[in-house]
Amino acid sequence: MDMALEILISALLVIAGTFGLIGSFGLLRLRDAVQRPHAPTKATTVGVGAALIASVIDLYHYQDTLTWQELLVAAFLFITAPITALFLGKIHMHQSIPREKLPDTGTKRDWATFDPTFKGPEPKLPGD
Repeated sequence: MDMALEILISALLVIAGTFGLIGSFGLLRLRDAVQRPHAPTKATTVGVGAALIASVIDLYHYQDTLTWQELLVAAFLFITAPITALFLGKIHMHQSIPREKLPDTGTKRDWATFDPTFKGPEPKLPGD
């Protein structure tokens, strides 16, 4: 049983390292600022997730303990990586698309800005 767990932990660590390498390579090779965040965010979620699962298995099996630090790290990374990529893409769109080409929002505010007081047009139902 120990050999099987060691193989599983090793496989998870190899997967984590492979995804980290692929994410780094993708960050360098992708040509556009909108495309670049995709590789590291995928590497973060899968690669770090695999490393954390390996850590949890190792701690539980060999030291008979479970810690909450791995769960906090996973939650932090799984929440922040996609949000960061979203913000980077949104910044790129705001900087690269001229305001004249943006669709009208129907408010005094710029595109993609939340306005809680805006009462938009009534939704159109199918068949209208």
